[in-house]
Amino acid sequence: MPSAPGSPTLDQLQVFLAVVDVGSFAGAARKLGRATSVISYSIANLEAQLGVSLFDRESTRKPQLTEAGRAVLSEARRVANGVDGLRSKVKGLLHGLESELHLVLDVMLTPCRVVDALKTFRAEFPTVSLHLYMEALGAVPQMVLDRKASVGICGPLDVEIPGLERIGVGSVELIPVAAPDHPLARAGRNPPGAGRDYIQLVLADRSGLSDGKDRGVIGLQTWRLADLGSKHMLLREGIGWGYMPEPFVHEDIDRGRLVRLDIPEYKDGFIRLHAIYRTDTPPGPAASWLIARFETQAKILAKFSDEHAALVTLQADAKKSRAIKQPEGRKQFQAAP
Repeated sequence: MPSAPGSPTLDQLQVFLAVVDVGSFAGAARKLGRATSVISYSIANLEAQLGVSLFDRESTRKPQLTEAGRAVLSEARRVANGVDGLRSKVKGLLHGLESELHLVLDVMLTPCRVVDALKTFRAEFPTVSLHLYMEALGAVPQMVLDRKASVGICGPLDVEIPGLERIGVGSVELIPVAAPDHPLARAGRNPPGAGRDYIQLVLADRSGLSDGKDRGVIGLQTWRLADLGSKHMLLREGIGWGYMPEPFVHEDIDRGRLVRLDIPEYKDGFIRLHAIYRTDTPPGPAASWLIARFETQAKILAKFSDEHAALVTLQADAKKSRAIKQPEGRKQFQAAP
């Protein structure tokens, strides 16, 4: 029976990858700053360790990968990339960068803002493992209080919650809507109290932080739903009426799938959004950057009527910022553009 392959060293794999990338032993020697004989010796030892020939040295002047070499190549890259990732993560830890971040977002936060924050975060902090949760109402601060998330973006906090720090990150408008064939939609301007006669779809709070504090609930019959997507679906099907974030239903209203209701109970539908974290656990560099990103979003959105166009502009500015060479050790910790 053939003997089991040995364990190649990381240096041998890096020499192997250099030969493949450059296309010659001499080129790999120049790239790595070593003698060509040292490169040849390293490859020979690697082949001996694995028990296979990696390069065809006979039929061509330049080393060509054998079938076994092509099979080894992908694994060698994976190992080398994994080690590079490990080094980057440890380097970040030495500078105080979090190894992972647990983030909980309120479902009211618009998709454009969520996508912008997550895409730019991954570009700035590729070594930080991000764990994302989506919750509603009091479930967001509850996760932060319970230390299941280190940072949250939540809606208005009607009461002061000890142990939580909050930072304003903009707002979102909630508007009353229903399907075009709903009685409240067909009526045009509704008299006071008309909404009480029909099923109101309400987002349920999975925590106890908002017990007895139903915001905007006037219907005598309510259906409480666990997520915003289910509420949106039922509204479009004409089952009840309810409040929705305007950006979520903007297209539906434009295309006539939903109607913005005219009811006297609707006043100022804007709700404030806050970034929150525990006061005894201040955010690290990555979490601080993420909070700053949401703050920057809010400032940009305040100047634009089109949210998508505003965030595209913000992302373009971020790319320009990353293109500017930063001093070593500072690039990954720069503030949001």
